[in-house]
Amino acid sequence: MENSKYPRYIFDWMGGLILFTGYIIGSMAVGFFGLAGKFVFKLDFMQKPWFMMFANAVVFCLMIAAFDFVIVRQKTGKKLNFNFSSTNFYTYFLIFPMMLGMMFIGEFITSQIPTTGPFFGDFYKFFENLMANLVDDPAVMIITAVIMAPIFEEIIFRGIIQKGLINKGVEPWKAILLASVLFGLIHGNPWQFVGATLLGCVLGLVYYKTKSLLLPMLLHGFNNLCSAVLIFYTKKESFAEVLEIQEWMILGIGIVLFSVFFYLFTFQNKVRYSEA
Repeated sequence: MENSKYPRYIFDWMGGLILFTGYIIGSMAVGFFGLAGKFVFKLDFMQKPWFMMFANAVVFCLMIAAFDFVIVRQKTGKKLNFNFSSTNFYTYFLIFPMMLGMMFIGEFITSQIPTTGPFFGDFYKFFENLMANLVDDPAVMIITAVIMAPIFEEIIFRGIIQKGLINKGVEPWKAILLASVLFGLIHGNPWQFVGATLLGCVLGLVYYKTKSLLLPMLLHGFNNLCSAVLIFYTKKESFAEVLEIQEWMILGIGIVLFSVFFYLFTFQNKVRYSEA
C-alpha cells in the first residue's frame, strides 16, 4: 500500500474542522455573489433553481479542495485521488436490488414520521416550500440530484470521511455508520434523515467491499433518479402510491429484497477487490 497512487489519509477532528471551514467559506462566497447580484445588478436570483445548483457546486468543491490541500497533500505528499474503476456484471446485479430493498425499507420508516402537528406540520411545510424551488425546473433537478449530488456527496461522506476513519483504525462498521449518520444529518430534516442514513449504510458497505467510489455514486444516482421520476412523471411521492399497495407491503418487499441480495453480496460474492 505504500506505493499506492491513492493517498492514505485519516479523518479526525481536524479533518472535520477543515471540511466545515470549506463549507463556511463556500457559503459566504455564494452569499456574497447573491447579494452582489441583488444590490449591484438589481437581479434577485438567490432562490432560482440554477443558483441553488451553482451554490451547491461551489460549496462542495471548496470543502473537498480544503481537505485536499490542507490535510491530504500536507500529510501524505499526494493529491486527493480515488478509485473509480468499474466491476463485474454480477456485482452490479447484486448491489442494485439490495439498494432498492433499502429504499423500500426507508420509505416505510419515513412514512411513520408525522407531517402534521404543532412542530412537524410547520417544519414539513417549510421543507415542502424549499423542495418546490428545486422541482420547478426538471433539468436543474436532474443535474443537481442525479449527477452532482452523488458525485460530491460520495466523495465527502464515503471517500473522505468513511475511508479516512477506517485508515485511522476505526472498525469498518462503525466508520460506515458514522459517515451514514452524518450524511443523514446534512439533509436537515427528519424525513430525509431516515432514508439518507439507511441508504448511506448500503453505499458505505458497497464502497468498503469494492474499494471503488464509482459504485456508490451510481447507486446514489439511482436512488435520486427514482425520486425524480416519482415526482415528475407520476406526481406521487412514494412507491406505495405508485404501485397502489399498503406501506407495510412495501416494507415486506424491501426486507426480502435487501436480505437476499445483502447475503449474496456480503457472504457469497467471492470476488476480491483491492485499491492498488
